[in-house]
Amino acid sequence: MNTDLYAVDSKACRARQKRLLTEMETHGLDLVVLTRGESVQWLTGAYVGPIFAPAAAIRSDGHVTLVLPSRKASPSIAADEVVSYEEKWHSTIRDEQRATSNEALLSALTTRPQRVGGEWSCLGPQLLAELGGDMTDVEPILFRLRRRKDADELRMLGRTNDANRVMYALAREVIQPGINELDVYNQLHSAAVRELEEPLTYFGQDFQCSSPGGPPRDRKAQAGELYILDLGVGFRGYHSDNARTIAVGGEPTELQQQAWEHLSQVFPLVESFVRPGASCRKLFEDVQALLEGCGPGVFTHHLGHGVGLAPHESPHLNPHWDDVFEEGDYFTAEPGLYHKDLRHGIRLEENYVVTADGVKCLTDYPLGLTTSS
Repeated sequence: MNTDLYAVDSKACRARQKRLLTEMETHGLDLVVLTRGESVQWLTGAYVGPIFAPAAAIRSDGHVTLVLPSRKASPSIAADEVVSYEEKWHSTIRDEQRATSNEALLSALTTRPQRVGGEWSCLGPQLLAELGGDMTDVEPILFRLRRRKDADELRMLGRTNDANRVMYALAREVIQPGINELDVYNQLHSAAVRELEEPLTYFGQDFQCSSPGGPPRDRKAQAGELYILDLGVGFRGYHSDNARTIAVGGEPTELQQQAWEHLSQVFPLVESFVRPGASCRKLFEDVQALLEGCGPGVFTHHLGHGVGLAPHESPHLNPHWDDVFEEGDYFTAEPGLYHKDLRHGIRLEENYVVTADGVKCLTDYPLGLTTSS
């Protein structure tokens, strides 16, 4: 009996396959070919990580063919046929991963359907030429379907946030004047690995002190600075992404605390505004108006985005898109205020899932600037 609470949920994968089949019927597609690793995992549960080139094909009758590297095959997947390709020769990883995967997929497809859907940006000329027929770009459909997080996906995302919780607790213990950013990075990475009890499949994003963000530097934190930690880990292909800011030395200045209080007002606004059908752009504009004139800090970036099998997904809380919230969306809200007088700014980031009548906050760990909060 499999006691792994985070093992692939084949039943949930089959339900996602049915949703894609409905779209295929609507668009008159006989076959859909998936070559983006995240899409393959969403459909079948198979995660193989970077370097390799999995693929999946689903026919209009529901039959799913999955192509995996030979050493990555697993019974814990939702597919009717699993085909392997030789990803290594005598333990050397081959250069031609995608071409070899494509050959295995094409060999498994016994007929060439008339109407085929593919992920245009990563389908490649080889599959385009071999499949022929009437080709349709299904990337927009896949991105839309992936927005709705099922229970198994929320379980995986919750596990990533377990790691973030222990990372922030540790950060509040170790961040003191004189600590090196590289040491903070190393300690947080170690804490995440210990919590998840396995290697991470991703680790990011921002680890700089007295800076709007970036990778860790060989630099020591100084008393009075603000340390933005925007942390993300990968657990079996799923991602976390939330942020906290910590005052180096334990106590923020009056100006820093005022900026924090301005930012903390954003979350009640988000929670009262978001429901299925609400405009993401309008929420961004309302938050921008709320933070306008909260000097000296300036809000300079998006308000948030979806998270899941990629660090950034739909919906986009960003004036460059015109998305609306949908039930099942898992998204971040990450307002920030930045200025040299704040040394250098504050970003706070919560995670939410959209429910039938509002939102639920999923990141209930402390938001305060002090090491004791």
